[in-house]
Formats: sequence, structure tokens, C-alpha cells
Amino acid sequence: MRDGRAPLPRRTGTWRRLLREVSGFGLVGGVCFVLDLALFQLFYVHGGVSPVAAKALATLVTTGVAFVGHRSLTYRRRPRTSVRRGSLLFGLVNGTTLLLGLGIIALVRYGLGQEDALVLQAANVAAIATGTVVRFVAYRRWVFPEATPA
Repeated sequence: MRDGRAPLPRRTGTWRRLLREVSGFGLVGGVCFVLDLALFQLFYVHGGVSPVAAKALATLVTTGVAFVGHRSLTYRRRPRTSVRRGSLLFGLVNGTTLLLGLGIIALVRYGLGQEDALVLQAANVAAIATGTVVRFVAYRRWVFPEATPA
């Protein structure tokens, strides 16, 4: 207490926590980003799978990797909800961003008539970037929420 007043709240802890979560999110996201690009390339170019199906398959694999990574690294200091609840919400968020990504890929491939792997990969990167912002906000708010004061 200073002069009979309550101490000032410590805001540095909030910023440190946010920086730690952004860093963990970036690390897990970076691994999943590289994995997504590699799998998309593998399925589309080498596997002969349609670009939309290649994106769906790559995203399904990376979603599982991301859930484990975020639960055990990015948000490990937050209170644990049940795996069932967390994975259901995680799946809903990622399903929504998957549909967004598929829409972008489909627009470029079928709407714009682009077949070149480099152009489709650029559309894939744009889809990932857009989904990343949505996922970061949704994970912090709903999937891995902070403890509510009692």
C-alpha cells in the first residue's frame, strides 16, 4: 500500500502471458503451416488429388497435430477443460476455418480457372493466414478459456 491506497495492479503479467501464448501459438502454427504446405503439395501434385480434397486432407492431419500442440504447449498454463469439450470446440473452430480455406481454394481453382500448383499454393497460404487470425481469437476465448473468477 502506498499512502493508504491499494497497490497498483500488475499488468506486466498479462502482457507476459499474452507474449507466451502468441509465441506458443506461432511455434505450433509454424510446424502445422509447414506440414500443411507439404501435405497439400504431396496430395495435389504427387497424389493427383483435387486441390480442394488435398486441402481438406492436409487440414485434417494438421488439426490433430495443432490440438495436441496447443493443449500441451500454447495454453498449458490455462485451466484444463475435458478433452471431449476441448476437442469438440477445437473441431468446430477448425471446421469453420477449413470451410473458409476450401472456399478460397475452390474460388481460385474453379472460379478463376487456375490450375498451376504455385498459384494454388499461394491461395492455400492466404487461406491459412486468414484462418490463423480466426483460430487465435477463438482458441483464447472458447477452446482454452481462462479461469473465471469465483
